[in-house]
Amino acid sequence: MSSRFREGAQRFAERRKREDDAPRLTAEVPTLRTLRLEVEERRGTSTLAESKHVRHIIVDRAPALFVLPCGDSMCHDGGHDITHSLVSGLRRGLTEVEVEDQCMGSIGTATCGRIVRVIAKATYAT
Repeated sequence: MSSRFREGAQRFAERRKREDDAPRLTAEVPTLRTLRLEVEERRGTSTLAESKHVRHIIVDRAPALFVLPCGDSMCHDGGHDITHSLVSGLRRGLTEVEVEDQCMGSIGTATCGRIVRVIAKATYAT
């Protein structure tokens, strides 16, 4: 088994454990019904998004943990933990929460610096 495969498997196991140990989203925001994340990622020096995608969160089963991997395959120990900002906005009942975060991982000897911008769109029980 290659060391790269072992490292990937270990990261996956660690992520799964963090998700399993995290409080459930429904416990943190009981009135939340739907949640959609619009995710854009770009290099720190660019104003144009290099990648965009939408994530639909299954609220009934989701952990209250929002950690996105860095989109640069060369980045080491990077990612974006937007949990605090996002859950804080959801607790306040906001229907749209915007979070921007810079990756602090490394590419060689330099800081990665990729930027992720997430627009969360939520609905709540009335």
